[in-house]
Amino acid sequence: MSKPKSRKKKSGQFKREIPFYLMLLPALVILIIYSYLPMAGIIMAFQNFRPVLSFANSPFVGLDNFRFVISLPTFQRAFRNTAIIAFWRIVTGLSVPLLLAILLNEVRKKWFARMVQTTIFLPFFLSWAVLGGVVREVFSLGGPVNQVIGIFGGDPIMFMGSNTWFRTILVGTHTWQSMGINLIIFLAAITNIDTGQYEAADIDGCNKLKQVWHITLPGMLPIIILLSTLAIGQLLNAGFEQVLMLYSPIVYETGDILDTLIYRMGLGQQLFSPAAAIGLFRGLLSLVLVGIAYWCAYRFSDYRIF
Repeated sequence: MSKPKSRKKKSGQFKREIPFYLMLLPALVILIIYSYLPMAGIIMAFQNFRPVLSFANSPFVGLDNFRFVISLPTFQRAFRNTAIIAFWRIVTGLSVPLLLAILLNEVRKKWFARMVQTTIFLPFFLSWAVLGGVVREVFSLGGPVNQVIGIFGGDPIMFMGSNTWFRTILVGTHTWQSMGINLIIFLAAITNIDTGQYEAADIDGCNKLKQVWHITLPGMLPIIILLSTLAIGQLLNAGFEQVLMLYSPIVYETGDILDTLIYRMGLGQQLFSPAAAIGLFRGLLSLVLVGIAYWCAYRFSDYRIF
């Protein structure tokens, strides 16, 4: 008797959820058209692809393209830059919003805290097509940063053409642009902490610093672990749009990443097959990292998609 009832219950639940599936359908169609169907182009990575010959007639070369790109000094440089930039983007993208969330939580004037939160979140809505020009102006030779340096007697620095400073600018401006979303998540995590713990700590004579260390941070630990583990999957995402808007040949040594290398080889030099090989290599490695990230998220914070 239990099985028919269970089937009837599932059938009724499915019927109630039909409107939600219909709402999801347009997004699913777009995902298939623009994300899954273009994956057929992966075959280019194993061919000496020529547009005039098409996929069907281009000669098959096996793993030759992979051997070729791995031997390139530019690939090795781009892979190193991608890992370094992405790593520091993750570190600052989590630590800075965490610190700001703790500080804003201690602000007594709630209107001021909301104003600061809104101001921090605003850059998140702007694309790097806009922010790229702003950053270039700010760090130009005659920009505000160099004017401040000049006030203190220093010489102007060509930040956007310096291999010493370029990575720092990339990481810093990315943190400024994207930290609003993590800030909101951390603030939400703080509001879920039982306020009775803070009241008990006040009675015991704990100061604010001890309360943060022994109550706030442990209470936020599950969401910190979750965001940290999910960030592992972004370890090869160093921000194509941002780098493309800011870099130049002068800073290829420290600013060229896998995505920009693929862009230059594929569209600039028309080396379609080697570019596809780099893209496939990056995609497979990212898939492994995402798998590790979700396993860690499930293992340490019981996070699951389904």
